[in-house]
Amino acid sequence: MSIGKLFTKDGAVEALSSIGNLRLRLTHSSMLHVSMLLIILVIAASIRLLPMQWGFQLSEFDPHMHYRLASHMVDNGFTSWTTWIDTMSWYPQGLNVANSLFPGLAGTAVFFYQIASALNLAPGPIYSSEIYHPLTADPLFNFCIIFPVIMATLTVFVIYLLGRDIGGKEVGLFSALFLALSSSYISRTSFGFFDDETVGIFGLLLFIFFFLRSIDSKRSPRSSIVYAVAGGLSLGYLFASWGAARYGLGITLVFVFAMLLLKRYSTRLFISYTTTFVVSLLIAVNIPRLGTTFLTEPTVMAVVGVFLVLCIFEFSKRITVPKNKLLFVVGFLAGIVILFIMLSQLGLIGSLEAKLWATLFPSERIGDTPIQQLVQSVQEHKPATWGSFYYDLGVGILFVPVGLFFAVQNPTNRNVFLVVFGLTSIYFASSLVRLNLLLAPALSILWALALVQMIRPFVTILREGPTIPRRKMRFRPRVGKEFSAGFIVLMFILLTATFVIPSSGATQPRVIQRAWSPTTIAASSLPVRANIPDWLDALNYIRVDLPDDAVVLSWWDYGYWITAIGNKTTLADNGTVNSTQISLIGKFFMSEETSAMEIIDDFNSRGELKITHVLIYITFATQDGTTTYDAGYGDEGKWRWMARIPGLNDTLLGNYTLGVDWVKSSDDDTSPDDDELIVNTLGNSTVMYKMMHYAIDTLTTGSSDIVLENFEVEYFSQQYGSLQWIPSSDTEYFVPAVCIYKILYDEQV
Repeated sequence: MSIGKLFTKDGAVEALSSIGNLRLRLTHSSMLHVSMLLIILVIAASIRLLPMQWGFQLSEFDPHMHYRLASHMVDNGFTSWTTWIDTMSWYPQGLNVANSLFPGLAGTAVFFYQIASALNLAPGPIYSSEIYHPLTADPLFNFCIIFPVIMATLTVFVIYLLGRDIGGKEVGLFSALFLALSSSYISRTSFGFFDDETVGIFGLLLFIFFFLRSIDSKRSPRSSIVYAVAGGLSLGYLFASWGAARYGLGITLVFVFAMLLLKRYSTRLFISYTTTFVVSLLIAVNIPRLGTTFLTEPTVMAVVGVFLVLCIFEFSKRITVPKNKLLFVVGFLAGIVILFIMLSQLGLIGSLEAKLWATLFPSERIGDTPIQQLVQSVQEHKPATWGSFYYDLGVGILFVPVGLFFAVQNPTNRNVFLVVFGLTSIYFASSLVRLNLLLAPALSILWALALVQMIRPFVTILREGPTIPRRKMRFRPRVGKEFSAGFIVLMFILLTATFVIPSSGATQPRVIQRAWSPTTIAASSLPVRANIPDWLDALNYIRVDLPDDAVVLSWWDYGYWITAIGNKTTLADNGTVNSTQISLIGKFFMSEETSAMEIIDDFNSRGELKITHVLIYITFATQDGTTTYDAGYGDEGKWRWMARIPGLNDTLLGNYTLGVDWVKSSDDDTSPDDDELIVNTLGNSTVMYKMMHYAIDTLTTGSSDIVLENFEVEYFSQQYGSLQWIPSSDTEYFVPAVCIYKILYDEQV
């Protein structure tokens, strides 16, 4: 249509008609499909928002350091983190942030935060809360709390795209639904869980999605290269965000090797593989925590090795003479072997990353060295059990072998990758309970594939009309519509049992129960669903009432809280980057006061500040209202690790509990009587015992016979005569108490 005709009456009518023809046309099935996807995304977000009822708070410990990194980026520019030495952590030497943290999570959050702020969508300061939290005045802090929900919802959409490519729209929808409702995935992506896994699973699935599209023979060479570059960028983003990026690298190598064994080599695979890893490794070497030494790791050397093998396949295709081809292949392989032997002899091949090695070989985590004891002290580093598998994955674990069967039965490239993904994730999840997170997306797709493949024939039977005369039907065995309907109903009953029916002894479905748990700091680390203010009250006291130059010594668990919320310098944090210093802290708590002060003096001699305060956390319980006993959720449950990590024999300090020995009257004695418990003098003299029991005595009776020579009370979160007993059952009640002691030096004593 010409410009002149557009301004005529007929031209205007025609133009308006053409605009009407541009309206979006959706079939009924497409609208239903889109609606179901949107509902799944809303479910994914809604479930993860449930912890909001406990207040705007970051969960666990590590998220607080990631928030501090994001805040540093906002205040000082994105690249400022590369030179940041955090002097408030790991006194006196400080923490080299660039060599300790991955920037992907904080950088992504800052990027989205700045966009949200520009659009006036970022949350503002929040002051109304049942428990006052000093950081909720910072809009960035509040955005970091919401950020995991945003990324989890995006990840659910990505797994839909991946599942759709593998098995069609139905597999995509079920994959998205299962990941949205996965207990193990919810636990690491719920409201407030601002940790690396938030973006890690997103980056992993995005990489798999792009890489598998890049080797799809149905796509043009140009689009394959585009997808390969996108896959490389996604893997590079994963390298910048999560230490488990090596897993994504590893499963890709196994997949490519499987493709070669299946005789599916193609030039497209060679180009996609090369492009993906060149782009991703260029990004990886620019991440300070990885650096150029990352290129010498055995995992990256394996990337080079597989690349050279692909070169053999590619070049041998161009040799037509069989004898020459054989000579070329043998010579090239010999050259590869010689090359790697030379690199190894020259020391140019580094060792495998310690965490990956310990995951591949769980026995390496067992031992008496400080680092091994430190690893064993963390609950999420323990191997998974069948019970934990079933609790996290529900009946879906039964569908994994079925999904693997269907994938092997139809070994497309995507299905081969799915088999590798599924089998390796099962191994890693069984090795390290924390890595149930890796199994969640693999299981979601396998479960969806199994369910769709099992139901599809029965749906077909329900849709078809009668094709066999009734007089002949009795002579021919055939699955009827009644059986088909019953089987489909059974499948959905199994889904209901996993996602709707509460677990044994619970009042809520497993998914809701996991999502509704209060953040760690809100419940003060107690296994109850309640707001308990002790930790936040103590951290507010540290932030406001302690001097600006105060240095707080505590067990390493609480370091991030003291630094991020209390805004004070600490000796150790949850990063566990210095096992030697953690050993010294453990030795301090397990020593008598004179030796403990010598450890303090050694720290002070190496820094400009003095250690001013010691913080401990205790929990005790009662069932009869009079007798108190250790609840085990505070330092009274961690003291054995304080002894073992420095290499001390914890049983010498008390074979029953700290400061108490149990002398059995017989070998079959399974519980101690009062006359079988005797005082352990060595354990009674430790700093931890004296601080714990001085606090318990003072809080329960108003005074204590224990004499503290070098410490005095600075602050207790509980007070005698007004203890806040927290019910955990009809008969058992807990009391948590954060106790801060001031160090008295010679001039103050």
